[in-house]
Amino acid sequence: MPFTTASASRRLRTLRRSLVLAALLALPLASGAGAQAPSQPPAGRDPLTGSRSRLQRDWVGSRPLSADVPILVMAGHADSQGIAGPGTAGEAVDRFGARPMQPGIRDELYWNLQVARRITELGLRRGLNIRFYDPPQRAIVNGDDPRTNWSEGKRHATAGGYALEIHFDAYGPDGVGSGVIPALHRPASRIDESLAVAFGGYPLQFRGGLGGPRRGITLLEIGKLEAPLEPALRNPRTREQALTTIAERVVTALELGLGRPPGGSPAAPTGAVGLSRSPDGAGSVPPAQDPRASSAGG
Repeated sequence: MPFTTASASRRLRTLRRSLVLAALLALPLASGAGAQAPSQPPAGRDPLTGSRSRLQRDWVGSRPLSADVPILVMAGHADSQGIAGPGTAGEAVDRFGARPMQPGIRDELYWNLQVARRITELGLRRGLNIRFYDPPQRAIVNGDDPRTNWSEGKRHATAGGYALEIHFDAYGPDGVGSGVIPALHRPASRIDESLAVAFGGYPLQFRGGLGGPRRGITLLEIGKLEAPLEPALRNPRTREQALTTIAERVVTALELGLGRPPGGSPAAPTGAVGLSRSPDGAGSVPPAQDPRASSAGG
């Protein structure tokens, strides 16, 4: 290919993207002490998960739940790959040309799955009545299909359980930041409040009421899929610690919301654990590949 001003310009843009991506991946992971749960980071920003939602939280979770309430954990967008609503590709892929973490699925789903599975595994080890649901297909067009997250979560919530769907928010100005969007089928619970203390909160009617919350599912946005969170997840040197820190934060918040001392100890008496009463004032990832994921979502 002959050298031209246009080709030189393209090469320079590619080099710049590569350098920016390399710099982002080299960012150190925040210290564990700054990312423990529940916490109230200064100025609405967490050293690992980044900016928290600055939207006005118009709810307080005070409804008590039994210490052994069944908890269902799901990965957001696990049933919508290759169709409408697949989740964000993340800043690294969209802006800097990085390869997706796994071909055929958006990076948000990849991390949703890793975090949801770790939350479930850690919760089981700590004595929670918790399970993980993964749809049998990655593309289910009908949102009311009985195999979707929405349908499974609705059944679980209707039966009296607590349904939680894990998400990562969009990068840049399209994203809001970390935070909880509670289920709308009944008053917000103490688990919702505990998660909001740890991650922040969104208004109940965010974007007019999202599909999950309308069906009884609480949504948890871990953080925007950009720096500092995304590089900490993508960097093999910091990935294990980042995922472990996130899972620990969520499970600890679940325990506190249920009146359990964190760490898997026996349940404390109901109401023994105080919650905020005011609005928001590295290694490898197992399993790395999802055999059901494909560009067709099958």
